[in-house]
Amino acid sequence: MPHVIVKIVGQSEESKQRISEKLTQTLTDTLSIDEQFVSISIEDIVKENWVEDVYKPDILEKSDSLYKKPGYDPL
Repeated sequence: MPHVIVKIVGQSEESKQRISEKLTQTLTDTLSIDEQFVSISIEDIVKENWVEDVYKPDILEKSDSLYKKPGYDPL
């Protein structure tokens, strides 16, 4: 039962819905599960707060659990 949290800056509701649909499809296909077992949350992050709210706590401090690392370093 995967739950995915997406943290994102400045996207429309339409884009968020597409992200949710594509992630759901990818998870159901890859894990061979029904979509009823998938939940997805999308959190809007203010661009100026990205480093403190996302980069430091979720990327730097949890780098051992990242399967796709970013190609940027804002520090």
